[in-house]
Amino acid sequence: MVYAATESSAGNYGGGYAESYGESYGESYEVRAGAQPMSAKDEQKHLTAYAPLVKRIVRQLNSQVGGAIDREDMEQIGLMGLLEALRRYGEPDAAFGSFASLRVRGAILDELRRQDWRPRAVRQQSHKLRDGVRALTRKLGREPTEAEAAASLGITAEEYMAYQLDENAEVMASFDDMLQEGAAEGSAGSAPSPEEQLMVRRSLEQALNGLNEREQRVVQMYYEFELSYKEIAAVLDLTDARVCQLNKAALNKMKAVLQG
Repeated sequence: MVYAATESSAGNYGGGYAESYGESYGESYEVRAGAQPMSAKDEQKHLTAYAPLVKRIVRQLNSQVGGAIDREDMEQIGLMGLLEALRRYGEPDAAFGSFASLRVRGAILDELRRQDWRPRAVRQQSHKLRDGVRALTRKLGREPTEAEAAASLGITAEEYMAYQLDENAEVMASFDDMLQEGAAEGSAGSAPSPEEQLMVRRSLEQALNGLNEREQRVVQMYYEFELSYKEIAAVLDLTDARVCQLNKAALNKMKAVLQG
């Protein structure tokens, strides 16, 4: 069922993601206009209803950060992000899910950065491996296979996968920061106008349309269908490491377009 849904919407992902982010654009910093305070009972009801969303996001992120934060702690941080989203947004409607996802993911990534989940030695090793992969790519004139990269770097396939996850998590956090900063600058401390929302949506659509079909499908399955890398790999008949590579490449391309 997941595969069928993915196939049918592979070419239309840009509009869906761009629209969902455009709807929540700017609301990361200001309470939504017209949002009414909720009772503790209503807050608890909505927290329970959207708890599965938090669990899905935690499941995605947990596989990428090497156990830097205990999964239960990560879920608690995500629930705090969800509660903040509820208080800023007000009574949930059809667009709340996309807004809440942005807030929950941001809350967890903020905590990871606060705890410096990538110690200096790990960052230095990551840079060394990255330089090695780039050098091999230049030598071969193409992107190396996982086996070629691991052999050239003198590491095991498991260590190469861990490197890919580490790199991907860093790129994802950077991309998330850029979206959050764009929202803050674009809204200038107030709710964005419909014109600003439309501009953001079109920018995201342009960035997504610049991806090849496989990259679009990976981004779609990860951010829209909230599948894990392992699940995406099974759907596309790829390795987990290859899915990491595709997601990283897609986010870097989108970031370049949005910053340009």
